[in-house]
Amino acid sequence: MKKKIESNKVPAAIGPYSQAIETDGLVFVAGQIGADKDGVMADGIEAQTKQSLTNIKNILQEAGLTMDNIVKTTVYLQHFSDFSKMNEVYATFFNGDCPARAAFEVVTLPKNGLVEIEAIATK
Repeated sequence: MKKKIESNKVPAAIGPYSQAIETDGLVFVAGQIGADKDGVMADGIEAQTKQSLTNIKNILQEAGLTMDNIVKTTVYLQHFSDFSKMNEVYATFFNGDCPARAAFEVVTLPKNGLVEIEAIATK
């Protein structure tokens, strides 16, 4: 059985998807771009990374979880040359053992964002 997870602290889903779905002790968080709850994009890779991860944190809070529950992330970058700047901000969101991660450069992201991050967390 699956359960929809939503937070009013992040942008509403635009289209036929959920912010997150919980099933069998796992929470799958949809990709989050660097936009605040009003849809305003942060400026620059560092600020967009921070906003993306803050959005994930807020969604996880709705499920009673923290960033420490994340076991896997996927990072999509418009420019892989931004990897080190993204990585510096990313590191500030995790304590101890960081989740497994993959990172890819993509042609474009929603709202012409610089980064999008999705996550899988465990209860």
